[in-house]
Amino acid sequence: MTEDPLRTSAVATGRGDDGTTGLLFGGDRIPKDDLRTEAYGTLDEAVAALGLARAELDVRRRLDVLPPALADIEPLVLRIQRELFVVGAELATNPAARDRGRDGATRVSASMLAELDTTLREMEAQVVLPQEFVVPGETRLSAALELSRTVLRRAERRAVAVARDDEGLADSLLIPYLNRLADLAWILARAAEQAESADTTAAIPGRPRRLRPEAAPQEGT
Repeated sequence: MTEDPLRTSAVATGRGDDGTTGLLFGGDRIPKDDLRTEAYGTLDEAVAALGLARAELDVRRRLDVLPPALADIEPLVLRIQRELFVVGAELATNPAARDRGRDGATRVSASMLAELDTTLREMEAQVVLPQEFVVPGETRLSAALELSRTVLRRAERRAVAVARDDEGLADSLLIPYLNRLADLAWILARAAEQAESADTTAAIPGRPRRLRPEAAPQEGT
């Protein structure tokens, strides 16, 4: 008799083999390509992309080549990763059980958004804002942060789509949080570049510099 492999797995349950997944606090299972699943799945990607940035920071710290200006970024990135689990939990909550959510644990809180706003202002004051589009990839750290920014923007778009169909998210702070966080990721990438004096503007040598539009797609709004 062949042993069922699921009986020896602590991860695989087989419940998702039909293409559905469960939500927090119960309720009907939903398709794995549901807008809600797409949204919190994209947040999972963002957490992983931020993990690349944190790993790069850790390597530089261990090798004692981390610029002093970036010393505080590693714990900040870890804080963001943990907070994204809160955002994901809110998106993964059964709409009928939203009142069971807890601020700062399974629901984005006003204090989370306020702290993020403060961090964004503090970090922005430490960098010189480029006046042109930026070409990512001058450093591995800045590239990882840029990757996380683009994934966060996609998560934001997915969350907007969910909110359009879910009236219960009308008063949620998760979309403003994601919007600010993508802005912060852009600022952190600039801080990483400037700490290593990397020139990343998109100007072509020999051509006049063109000012970057105020509403550049790299920054959002």
